[in-house]
Amino acid sequence: MRMKDAVGRFGEQLAVDTLAAAGLTVIERNWRCADGELDIVAAENDTLVFVEVKTRSSVAFGDPAEAVQPAKAARVRRLAVRWLVEHPEPYWPQIRFDVVAVVRRGPDGPVVRHLRGAF
Repeated sequence: MRMKDAVGRFGEQLAVDTLAAAGLTVIERNWRCADGELDIVAAENDTLVFVEVKTRSSVAFGDPAEAVQPAKAARVRRLAVRWLVEHPEPYWPQIRFDVVAVVRRGPDGPVVRHLRGAF
């Protein structure tokens, strides 16, 4: 396994743990279609939450959340529409897009930030 893949898996597991601790229910992980992948699909009460996870080993090249530029956000939105078409039930009255930013090597271990409604 490549180091980048291992760092990504590490970050996604921390993100799942963080979301669960905040009361969200993970519905799906790593959902794929021909156009790409959604990292996490979760639910919080009556809100469906699409979560993009960005993990870095350090902040030497910036905060992980900064990697979610407008083009990436637009892609996640397009993928969310595809997911909704494939999963028409149940009805979700609200949809939100979050980012979980993970820095693997913080001063006291991993640092995880959950940015609700990030885009």
